[in-house]
Amino acid sequence: MLKKSDVEMALDKAKMMAATDSIIIKDSSLTDEEKKGLMNPRALLFLAIWYFFSFCTLFLNKYVLTTLKGDPTLLGAMQMVMTTCLGFLQMYMPLGFYSNIKRNGKPPNFWRNMIIVGTMRFSNIVLGLVALKFVAVSFTETVKSSAPMFTVAIAYMMLGEHSGFFTILSLIPIMFGLGLCSSYELSFKIEGFAAALAANITECLQNVYSKMLISSAKYRYNPAELQFFTSISSVLVQIPACFLMIDFQNARNSMDLTILAAFILNGACFHFQSISEYVLMSYIPPVTHSVANTVKRAFLIWLSIIVFGNPVTFLSGLGTVIVTIGVLCYTKAKQIDTTKGALKYTRDEEISVNGSTKVTSDFKLKKLETKP
Repeated sequence: MLKKSDVEMALDKAKMMAATDSIIIKDSSLTDEEKKGLMNPRALLFLAIWYFFSFCTLFLNKYVLTTLKGDPTLLGAMQMVMTTCLGFLQMYMPLGFYSNIKRNGKPPNFWRNMIIVGTMRFSNIVLGLVALKFVAVSFTETVKSSAPMFTVAIAYMMLGEHSGFFTILSLIPIMFGLGLCSSYELSFKIEGFAAALAANITECLQNVYSKMLISSAKYRYNPAELQFFTSISSVLVQIPACFLMIDFQNARNSMDLTILAAFILNGACFHFQSISEYVLMSYIPPVTHSVANTVKRAFLIWLSIIVFGNPVTFLSGLGTVIVTIGVLCYTKAKQIDTTKGALKYTRDEEISVNGSTKVTSDFKLKKLETKP
């Protein structure tokens, strides 16, 4: 015959198991480092590396296309070839970017995932070039300022990641500020607008899908794997487009050691820009990455003003201030929404456990009463 104390002990054990199981399921896909986000020193380091090589790539793009009169499609193709070669080397020489993980074989749908991301990388480059053909860089950046909102929607649909009300609200000044930063010299053509918008959505899709692969609970792709295999897929997709879009006669006539060296250096910078971005993705959620990307664009606009001597406008300064305020608001909003989510989870868990305890207790006590 069971004693009442035995029932209470069993109920306490069941209560602890239920709560523990829920917490394990909720957080099993996150490591301790990932939970810190940008508070992790390594995340801040790779954020700085990403910003640095992004500026180097931007500077060399400008130099190759404007000063050396290089072909933009050939430049894009060389970037993907260099990321393929350097990505292969970095799989065996991590250089401190990541830690090698021993695995037996490749996961299911490996090549399907690589082709999807590679196609999105290639499409993003081509759409960006098409946009630049019809509209100014500033207009393209203004369209891309909407990236955080697209990322919120895509992350919710693909990852089930829910952004709180205050977090979504804090994205508005960040997007508006970048729009002001890049609002000078605006020019509108429907073809350029469509290409810029498609490039923006494609980049958001690529980032969220890459985050899903690099943070998967079942199989985590390391940054070099993602860089190398998606670059191979991108190059394969890019080959037919190169034959259609590159003027090989003009490219052959303009090719010399200077432009070849610029292509190689540009490709190396693009590789480190891409792989540092993949490493950063493993530490932060997609929406935070999108905000960091938006801040990076505002940062690059100011660096281009300093380096290339572009005129400073009142709207550029105002936009930078608004972006800075928006980032501070986003940080605070994240903390508020995280706290609210934790409290809600705790309340729901307590209600769930108390409800199951009451049902189980009634059943056990009834069984005790009826047992001879």
